Amino acid sequence: MSSIPARTRIRKSPVERREEISAAAIALALEQGLLAVTLRGIAARVDVASGLVAHYAPSMDDLVAATFSAIVRAELDDVRALLADGPDAIRRVGMLVDTLLDGSRDDVTLVWVQAWALGPRSDALAAAVREEMDAWQELIADVVADGVALGTFDVPDAAAVAWQILAMIDGLNAHSLVHWHAAPDRRDLTRRSIAALLGVPADALAASP
Repeated sequence: MSSIPARTRIRKSPVERREEISAAAIALALEQGLLAVTLRGIAARVDVASGLVAHYAPSMDDLVAATFSAIVRAELDDVRALLADGPDAIRRVGMLVDTLLDGSRDDVTLVWVQAWALGPRSDALAAAVREEMDAWQELIADVVADGVALGTFDVPDAAAVAWQILAMIDGLNAHSLVHWHAAPDRRDLTRRSIAALLGVPADALAASP
């Protein structure tokens, strides 16, 4: 009678375990949202006991907050690199709308929406959300301010307009998660609305070639 050999457990260093747990939390959040980032969910993903996860991540609030920050900061870095190739402020705003409203970032949108919902019950997550929202607003405000400096945009307060643009994009993306009034493309009206805020012609933020 043959027996099934016991699995050999690989002993990992504390640094490796923490990196493994962090990677598992990020993967779970992108696949299922922040609500999936639990002791049990991470333990199953890494194939270890929940107690081991608790040992290396004693505060789930802190782990969820760190997971949120890692995901949304990676997206911000990605968008920042994309906009760096824009030839001017108008083009960069158009590129921003194109990439954030093309439906390819719904996994990150779910992370944002759940973070807003969970934040009131977690000081760590609320602080992380505020920090990342500030970072996004600063990116957009810088683009708008560049356009104002060159005389392209007619905007009295670049920071305030950046908040309006961010709120518009966030709201539309949140709506899209439940396919509310799903349209083939929600970018065109957004471009026109943002163009009005920036004081440029309605078709100035045309779609990318």
